[in-house]
Parts: sequence; structure tokens; C-alpha cells
Amino acid sequence: MPARDFFHSVMRIGPVQIGTHRDRRGRTKHAAVCTNDRCGWSADYSSQSAAQLAARTHRCRVS
Repeated sequence: MPARDFFHSVMRIGPVQIGTHRDRRGRTKHAAVCTNDRCGWSADYSSQSAAQLAARTHRCRVS
């Protein structure tokens, strides 16, 4: 049975949301996800500060 994978501790920086989740090995990961339609950008990071930096510097190519 796969581990439940859901976000918690969600915060928003502009159009990007940052949330924490556990990967399949049980390690805590921090994901930064753009919420603009048709953008599709997301990335996982091992630290929250790296996810926050990515959220602050993300530039959507969707106008």
C-alpha cells in the first residue's frame, strides 16, 4: 500500500504555494507549485528556505 501523500503547512508567496509533504521513503519534502492556469511549474526541495527562494524568484511565462 503506498504512503498517503498530501500537503500540509501550506503558505502562499504571490502566485506560488509552498507546502510540505512526505515522499515515499517518509522524508519531509517542501514543494513550490505555481497556481496560475497553464503554467505547470513545480519543484521539490529538501529545505523550506530553498522552496521560498524558488517561489520568490519564479516568473510565469503565461501572460
